[in-house]
Amino acid sequence: MTGKMAWHFSTSPHDTHDWDSAQTPVLVDDTVNGRQRKLVLQATRNGYFFTLDRVTGEHIVTGKFSSEANWAKGIDARGRPERNPAKDFHVGGALVSPQNAGATNWAPPAFSPDTGLFYVSRNESYSMYYLTETGPLGAMGLGGKEEGNVTSLGTFLTAIDYKTGKIAWEHRYAGSWWWGGTYIGHGYLTTAGRLLFGGDPGGNLVAYDPANGRPLWHTRLGEVSSAPQTYMLDGRQYVLAASADMLYAFVLPQ
Repeated sequence: MTGKMAWHFSTSPHDTHDWDSAQTPVLVDDTVNGRQRKLVLQATRNGYFFTLDRVTGEHIVTGKFSSEANWAKGIDARGRPERNPAKDFHVGGALVSPQNAGATNWAPPAFSPDTGLFYVSRNESYSMYYLTETGPLGAMGLGGKEEGNVTSLGTFLTAIDYKTGKIAWEHRYAGSWWWGGTYIGHGYLTTAGRLLFGGDPGGNLVAYDPANGRPLWHTRLGEVSSAPQTYMLDGRQYVLAASADMLYAFVLPQ
C-alpha cells in the first residue's frame, strides 16, 4: 500500500558467484508448530531451500537440497548460508559446487498439499572459479573472473519436505538437459488426483506418484519445453504440455 519494503531475506549473503534468487517461489498456507502461517518456499540456485513467513519475513527453515554444494561453511543465526571465502574466485582456481547456473534454475517447481512436498529439478555440478585480474578495480563485481565447468554428477527430480528442508525422495534421471552446464528441466505440475507431471531428459512426458516418485505413465513427445498445465473443459480434465513449437493435450478416454 505504501511502496516501502516490508521485509527482506538474503538467500546468498555477499554473493560472489551470481546466484541470484530469481527462482519461482511457492506460496503455502499451513500450520507450523501449532500456528497458522502464510508461507513462501523457495529452492535457490545456490543449492539451499528456504521456508519463510511471507507476512513477517521470519525465517522458519533452511535446508541444503544439493548434496554437493560446498560454497558455504554453515548457517548463521538468521538461517542464511555463510559464505566460505576459500570458495570464491582465486588465481589458482577454486573447485565450487554448484556451477554458476545453479543446483536449480528458472524452471518452476511444484507443491502438493496432499503430500506436503515441494518438487524441483536439481543438478549436482562443479566448476573451477579463477581470478584473472588481481588489481583492486579489475576484480570488483563480476569482472576479472572466469568459470570453467568441470562436471555434472547427476540430475534429479527432487521432493523436499518444506517443514524440515530435508529431501523426502529423489528420482535420478538417466540423462540430462544442459544450459550453461546445468540441468534445468522445464518445470512440474501437481494435481488433486495425486499425480506429478513433468518432462524427462529422454523427451517423455511422465506422470509420477508424488508420494514416492514412482513413474506411473509416460509418452514420448520430444523435449518437453514447458511445465505441464491442467484445465477442465465440458466436465473433462485435460493435461497440456509443450514440445518445441507443438502443444499436446491429453484426456482420459470416456
